[in-house]
Amino acid sequence: MRKVWVIGGAAAGLGLSFVMLLVVGVYMVAGNLTNGVGAGSVGLAKGAVPAAYKPLVQQWGNLCSAINPALLAAQLYQESGWDPNVVSVADARGIAQFIPSTWASHGIDGNGDGKRDIWDPNDAIPSAASYDCELAKYVKDVPGDTTDNMLAAYNAGAYRVITAGGVPAIRETQNYVKTIRTLEKSFAAPVSRVDPTRQAAGAIAFAQEKLGTPYLWGGNGTADQGGRFDCSGLTKAAYENVGITLPRVANDQYNAGPHPARDELLPGDLVFFSDDLTDSRAIRHVGIYVGGGYMIDAPRTGAVIRFDPVDTPDYFGATRVTADGAKALPTAV
Repeated sequence: MRKVWVIGGAAAGLGLSFVMLLVVGVYMVAGNLTNGVGAGSVGLAKGAVPAAYKPLVQQWGNLCSAINPALLAAQLYQESGWDPNVVSVADARGIAQFIPSTWASHGIDGNGDGKRDIWDPNDAIPSAASYDCELAKYVKDVPGDTTDNMLAAYNAGAYRVITAGGVPAIRETQNYVKTIRTLEKSFAAPVSRVDPTRQAAGAIAFAQEKLGTPYLWGGNGTADQGGRFDCSGLTKAAYENVGITLPRVANDQYNAGPHPARDELLPGDLVFFSDDLTDSRAIRHVGIYVGGGYMIDAPRTGAVIRFDPVDTPDYFGATRVTADGAKALPTAV
């Protein structure tokens, strides 16, 4: 967990047979739902963008047809994790991670106060969108998807995209394009039901085996920790057991896939809790949904891994973890 406070709820005495029925149910529903984020969607998932920046991302994410708010949000999250004060080792600055020389050429006065401030999200977020749209104009006649080509130009330069006739055969550039397009699905509000994953049952089975294990703040389940976990340590280990590597902290795990609505939850979905229901960066607790309104979670110091209800006032939302979604997450934000 990252600078967070863990809460728990009342334990629920659910039996093993109930859990196994839920696990089987994951496979019964697999393949019966439609795809996730629909083409052309520009809505933002609940709380995915901090409330302070959401209006900017929504407005400027529609600046041109090559971008949308979810794509712009994915770029900003990947670059800075919404930190307006971060500085990279390459001296990229602020929430949009502009290098000063690039800012000098492409930074704009987004809020009309007469200044172009690289540190001010009110300037930096509009500048990121504006720069994307400039690049899209440079590559508009290149074969292929304009947004993919724009992202490739952002990473490798427009000249390389033009001469290659599309996304160039540069591994870093190809990975960058795939990463942003995958993260885009996490930041977009789904316009239809999202597909279940077959890894979900294995993740539940892992968590089920840990029922009754005492909680440990910062616990990753290692031998020197007595096999104990905290909330995000448990969810990370459960999905790692089925080949999906999640970030360590709960508020980053929220971005590991699309976000089903409460009435669309399936066993294996991660469920999140926060005291600020407008900002995913404030998430402080996570569990694994098992069905019937319950999750398996590691609630707090002094408690054990157990079943708890998800329908509490601090319920934030859910994530249907995907392998690609997890792989796209930055290693540090």
